[in-house]
Parts: sequence; structure tokens; C-alpha cells
Amino acid sequence: MTEEKLFLLDTNVLIHDPKALFNFGEHTVGIPFAVLEELDQFKGESSDRGFAARDVIRELDSLRKRGFLGDGVKLDTGGKIRVLFATSEQFLPAFLDTPDNEIICTAMSLKKQNINVHFVSKDLNARVKADCLGIPTEDYSRGKVSDRDIYRGWVSVEAAAVQLKKPQPEELDELLLVYDLSPNEFVFLQARNNPYNFRIFRYLGGKRFKPVDQPSLMWPVTARNPQQLMALDLLFDPEVKMVSLIGPAGTGKTFLALLAGLHQILASDMYRKVLVSRPVIPLGPDIGFLPGDIQEKLRSWMQPMYDNIDFLAHAVNVGAHMEQVSEDGDYKRRQRKWKKRDRVADQGSATLRSLDQLVREGLVSLEAITYMRGRSIPYQYVLIDEVQNLSPHEVKTLVSRIGEGSKIILAGDPFQIDAPYLDVSSNGLVVATRKFKGQSLFGAVFLETSERSELSKLAGLLM
Repeated sequence: MTEEKLFLLDTNVLIHDPKALFNFGEHTVGIPFAVLEELDQFKGESSDRGFAARDVIRELDSLRKRGFLGDGVKLDTGGKIRVLFATSEQFLPAFLDTPDNEIICTAMSLKKQNINVHFVSKDLNARVKADCLGIPTEDYSRGKVSDRDIYRGWVSVEAAAVQLKKPQPEELDELLLVYDLSPNEFVFLQARNNPYNFRIFRYLGGKRFKPVDQPSLMWPVTARNPQQLMALDLLFDPEVKMVSLIGPAGTGKTFLALLAGLHQILASDMYRKVLVSRPVIPLGPDIGFLPGDIQEKLRSWMQPMYDNIDFLAHAVNVGAHMEQVSEDGDYKRRQRKWKKRDRVADQGSATLRSLDQLVREGLVSLEAITYMRGRSIPYQYVLIDEVQNLSPHEVKTLVSRIGEGSKIILAGDPFQIDAPYLDVSSNGLVVATRKFKGQSLFGAVFLETSERSELSKLAGLLM
């Protein structure tokens, strides 16, 4: 029989996952009185922290109907939940009287009573302090994924060059015997002696594979590497309602997502508008309050979107110019092509305006994540950037807002996290990708090649 343990939960664990109360099986879950005090302070907030605090308080209130929380209330899992009050022996000197220290003091008191207590916290410093007192400590790991197990969305396989000329290479059928492919997972087939000779297929289930080619765009912009090609294939497929783009800085996650979204509202009227949002978490020290209305405040946080639109516009203009002056000798064909493009431009369906102009026309909406709760978002292309800074609960809230005819893109780098209490394996981007893996309406791509600049690529490797 497993030795009974008492898992003493820190406040940040319950904010991270309000259902953590019920995730310790047959063991006892301890809630220090100091945690209740902190939840009481947070419950009035309109943020996700406030929502989580209210959720935990509601759960504890419903458990009161089963018995006295001070003695412990039995759960369906066989375990118990206890609210632990400080005794006179647990009072701390004024200079140590903080919620964190009160919680650790509660753990120390339980240990002196020979109770097998384990302190669970997502606060590294709190775990260090508890460990110094000889209290077993651990991170809350439910829902965590090892960084080695991050779903990449594609597999690489070598094949004979002659096989790459066939409509469906024989290696694809053999691959099904070796790999447990998920729907919308890609197969990157490379010639054995020539890495530049390759083909890409997307697995559709059963024995069906779809060849992946460069999408036909109105703008002279193409994928720069195989993973970008995979990403565009998912982004332009209306049957794939949710896409995760994962990878380090400079791999093109945001650029590709914006390219696909803008093209589908300007050139094909696939969606009513593009909705863009990202967490408001500063990289360094905050500069304080920003003046202006909500759109003016968001302008600073959305600057990466402006940068990407400017880069896209530059690529479109330079590409168009290079096509116009190319020495291909086929003047009539080129003239017909440009006349057709001019007709489309005159209709205003495929022109690329500035981001401010697109916002004024209602084709792009820049939103704060804070105000996404409670909404229903139909027929829109939704891009959530920097998702690694969101908790799984926050990502669930966002994805559940998606209405009929909409598509959501989650983009981020799980190795660059600025939010406290999140890491490479517990952030919302990685957890959501793992949870949705295997669903026919979901696809993911790990982009590994930086295309921003040689300096950016070198910084990713060295730092």
C-alpha cells in the first residue's frame, strides 16, 4: 500500500490549475490559511488570476457540504482536502511575516508532527527555502511535457531519388509500419545523396497522403525552407481549424501566420477579418502606464505585427519589381499577368495596405487578451502570438472562444518564456499542442531554421 502523503499546495499552483485540488489521487491535499488569504485578495480581479481564484473558492465552498474542511473532506479519488490553520507556535517574527513564509511555516509544523508533508509550488525561491528546512519540495507537474517530447508535426525520412518522382513513393506505405503518424503530420522525404532534392507529404489518415507544394499566392512571396512550406499548407487549409507554430526566434512563425491571414481576407474572402492578440508581458522592467485609448496603448505591444506587415509589404513590392524587370524575354505574357493583377488591385481585393489602414477598414483587429473572455468569434482568422507566455487554462479560454467558420493560430517559442511560473514544458502552447495532437482539425509545425538574419541565427545558437 502506498504511504499516505500530504501535499501542501502553494497559491501559484491553484492559480495555474484550479483543478489541482483533485489531482493527487488517494493522498491528502493541504490548503494553508495563508493561501486562502491570497485567493481572497485575487478574487476581485478581472484577470485570469482572478477567475482562477474564484474557481478555487467555489470548489472549496462546495466541499464544505461534505464535511468540515479543518478535519479533512473525503474526495471521490479516495484522498482528502484539508484547510490548515496556523497555531500560536507558527507565528513568525514581523520581518519574516509574509504569505510565502507562513505557508512554509505550516509545512514545517506538519513535519514536526511526523506527517509526510510535500510542499508543491511553482515558485523556485519558495522551493529553495522549503528545501533548506528539510521539507520535500516539488513543482506541480500535471500537464507538463518534456522538452524532448514537444510535438514537431513532421518526420524526416530518406528515400531513393527515383522514388521522389512517383505520385506516392513506396516509402510512405513503409513509414506507416514504423511511425504512428497523427492526422496532418508531415513526412519530409529527402534523397539519400542530395538534401536539396526532397518532397513533402501530409498524412490524412488511413493510407492517404497529400503532396505539399508551394501555395499559389497573388503576392510574389514563397516559403524559404521545408518547414515554412508545411506551415503554409496548414495555414491555407480551411479544414484545419487550429494550427500551432512552434520554434525559435526568426523562423517566420508570425510572418507566415500574418501572410496567410491577410491573403485569405484580401484575395479570397475566406474570413471576415484577421484578429491578432498577444500577452502583455514585458521583456525587461516595465516602463509604466502608457497614455491614450486602448488602441494607442496596444500599439506599443503590437509593434511586432507592424514590423511583420512592413516586411511583407517590402517583400511584395521588391518581388513585384523584380518580376517586372526580369529578363525572361516574354513581354506579352508578363504584360497579360500585370494587367490581370492591376484589375484585381483596382477591385481592392488583393492590395496590401498598411496595418493602420487595414485596422481602419475593419479587416484587421488588434485585441487585448484581457478582454477575450466571454466572447464568441465566428468567421475570423485569429492569431495569438507569444503563446508560450500563457498558461494552459488561458489557452483553453482563448480556443473555446472560436466560433463557426473561424481558424485559430497559436504561435510562440517555448524556449523564450517571460511569464513567471511557466517553463518549457508547462506553458499553454506546448500543452495545447500535445492535447490536440491526433485531432483531424489540428496541425502543428516545429520550425527550426532561422530566416531573420545570420546574426539572429548565430544568437540562437550561442546564447
